[in-house]
Amino acid sequence: MPTYEYKCRKCSFAFERFQKMTDEPVKTCPKCGGEVERLISAGGGLIFKGSGFYSTDYRSESYKRKAREESTSPVKEDKKEKSQTESKSS
Repeated sequence: MPTYEYKCRKCSFAFERFQKMTDEPVKTCPKCGGEVERLISAGGGLIFKGSGFYSTDYRSESYKRKAREESTSPVKEDKKEKSQTESKSS
C-alpha cells in the first residue's frame, strides 16, 4: 500500500496517510478540519545494497577462483600479435 502526502490549504499542515490505492482520498485536515490537497511525491527510492544483483554474484566458487587467477596472472601475448609486432620493427 502506498503512502500518500497531504497538505491543508487552510493551516498548511502536512501529513501522510498509508492507504490502499482504491481508498477515497482524505478530504479534511486532522488538525483544523480545513480542506486538504493530495501532493505529488517522489515516492520511495530503490537502493541496491550488497550482493545478489548481478549474474556473477551467483557463480560457483570454482568459477570465481578461476576468474581471480586469470585477473592476477601476467598478460600473455598472442602469437599473431607477436609476429606482427616483430615484422613492424624489422
